[in-house]
Amino acid sequence: MSKLLSLPFRLELRGAPSRAMTYWSPVIAIALTLLLGALLFLALGKDPLAGLKVFLVDPFSGKRAISELLLKSIPLILCALGLAVCFRASIWNIGAEGQFTVGALASGAMLVWLDVPGHGISGGAGLILMVVAGVLGGAFWAAITAFLRDKFNANEILVSLMLTYVAQLLLMWAVNGPLKDPNGMNFPQSKVFSEEFMLPMLVAGTRLHVGFVVAVVAAVLMAVFMMRSLRGFSLMVGGVAPHAARYAGFSARSALWVSLLISGAFAGLAGAFEIAGPIGQLLPSVSPGYGFAAIIVAFIGRLHPVGAILGGLIMSLLYLGGELAQSRLGLPSAITGVFQGMLLFLLLACDTLIDYRLAWKKKV
Repeated sequence: MSKLLSLPFRLELRGAPSRAMTYWSPVIAIALTLLLGALLFLALGKDPLAGLKVFLVDPFSGKRAISELLLKSIPLILCALGLAVCFRASIWNIGAEGQFTVGALASGAMLVWLDVPGHGISGGAGLILMVVAGVLGGAFWAAITAFLRDKFNANEILVSLMLTYVAQLLLMWAVNGPLKDPNGMNFPQSKVFSEEFMLPMLVAGTRLHVGFVVAVVAAVLMAVFMMRSLRGFSLMVGGVAPHAARYAGFSARSALWVSLLISGAFAGLAGAFEIAGPIGQLLPSVSPGYGFAAIIVAFIGRLHPVGAILGGLIMSLLYLGGELAQSRLGLPSAITGVFQGMLLFLLLACDTLIDYRLAWKKKV
């Protein structure tokens, strides 16, 4: 039986990691995802070419479609920026979704408090306060993970992941309680925020707001921070070679707190932009899983801030393609998750070839 299942090749350790495969791995993973996607469409009785067109071509068909692609990439890029910092420091924050949710909740609560007749605050000042509330909310939620890891050596993977579900329950309580719209027909939602407290639009006639510019500028600034600053260098060294980091005097405790607070702040900012942008109010379904999808985005971008922009656009393409596949091909909503899952596993498989090469077995 073992002979029947044996493969004609084996994995052989490389002398040094392959620099070429580091960059080709995401490209190969994306190509294989599309190939398996075509086979999936065929198995579902759909035209593979029509299915791939929905994912690859239709999201670029016009100004409005492109603006929606860029719009969906904003929370993905922002969350991935923070996660890239954590992962480079070997801090496995899996709770960006929860930090996104608490950021949205905090900024939504701020707008509910500000957006009342006669409050006397300008829209610009209100937006600044909203953004600050979202950033602080996300950072606070990440700080819980940092505290438990720092004081009790709790596993940050489990803690950050479990806090995601606590955040979702907290949001559900808020929109059914203190933040519930009294004129909302008993639906679990906040009031619709006034136009003056909404983010300015970049392109007239679309929903694309200034958050995209903020995300791109943030990516550039984070690239400078990680590659050109002493603090960023210490985080990277601590992740790759912790013993060398300790010898150089870099604090592992400082790396833990800094990386998690940065990650939580970016996720909270993404949540704030979402409720003051395309949604316009606080809802229980504030996120379709942006925080989890951003993990894939970070790795597609090779944990580089600028790479997060490209990864965010690719993941945004999958989100839009999944929505179009539902409406035009009659496929279930799970198709988006299927494509994301395929991309993640294929990326992990291709990343194996960075440190290993395929060696064909000799016939006996």
